Amino acid sequence: MKIGIFTLLYNDTPLEEVVQYVSRLGYEMVELSAWKGSNHFDLDACLTDRSYGRNLKAMLARYGLQISALNNAIAGQMVLSAADPTMAPWAPSDDPNERVQFGIREMKKTAQAAAELGVPVVAGFVGSSVWESWYIWPPDHERLYEQGWELFAGRWGNILDTFKEYGIKFALEVHPREIAYNVETAQKAVEVLGGRSEFGFNFDPSHLVWQMIDPVIFIKTFGQRIYHSHAKDSELQEDEVRRSGVIPTGSWMRPDRGFRFRVPGWGDTNWRRVLTALATVGYDYVLSYEHEDPVMSREDGCEKAIAFLRPLLIKKRLDQAWW
Repeated sequence: MKIGIFTLLYNDTPLEEVVQYVSRLGYEMVELSAWKGSNHFDLDACLTDRSYGRNLKAMLARYGLQISALNNAIAGQMVLSAADPTMAPWAPSDDPNERVQFGIREMKKTAQAAAELGVPVVAGFVGSSVWESWYIWPPDHERLYEQGWELFAGRWGNILDTFKEYGIKFALEVHPREIAYNVETAQKAVEVLGGRSEFGFNFDPSHLVWQMIDPVIFIKTFGQRIYHSHAKDSELQEDEVRRSGVIPTGSWMRPDRGFRFRVPGWGDTNWRRVLTALATVGYDYVLSYEHEDPVMSREDGCEKAIAFLRPLLIKKRLDQAWW
């Protein structure tokens, strides 16, 4: 298994400078954001100029790095959440129908770009047309939430046909703003898509710990469908959660939030159990560090994350019982 990093945290810095820095720390892979506003990857350039991808991979190779995934969470979110006004900075227009079609096109283009680069997986979100109905009151919200799965299956089934064509996996990050946000809704997503192999998960324990879900249960449930993994921790502050609860609102910088994201090793995730479970199900790809810790600087996060995780990696499984 390799330790990678989602370079979006340094989107204000040229990619080669970021690569120089993280390679010195020992990171081996980079996850690149592929949506509008990314300064580290140009989706259209990759598809119109073949030298773009060659030059990108050559630059990374000079520093001993490879691309673990293209991440297009923004376009993916638009597929089912096009009416969300907060999508405006990335949207082509105010028309929800145009936004949906834009999201679908961009996700298909991302699959094609991944194939051009030899990157096996695209990570991201799927959105939700019924997010506000997860809580089934008034009672008819239960019916509305179930109807949302039909829209999910139709639109994402269409997108996944293109992923299949290019031989690329899509890894959904189970997340509180997605139609699939916990174990049972993730199972439902697999079910309504007919169990197709193009669809799997970008495992991120921080969103599970937030809900008091054991991340190991998620790993053992989905096993071979885990195509990518984020290394991000989260914390339920013991002295704040009794007042603020597990679904606090307001700025992420508030020190009195009941829940907050943390650098791996500084939150509530038991990483030894997580890495043991990942090894047990045969996952041997990447742990891509994502920095969203409101306490530590980006540099602190990058340095502490790899220093914590590297000694825990299982380099080789035991083949047989020697005893």
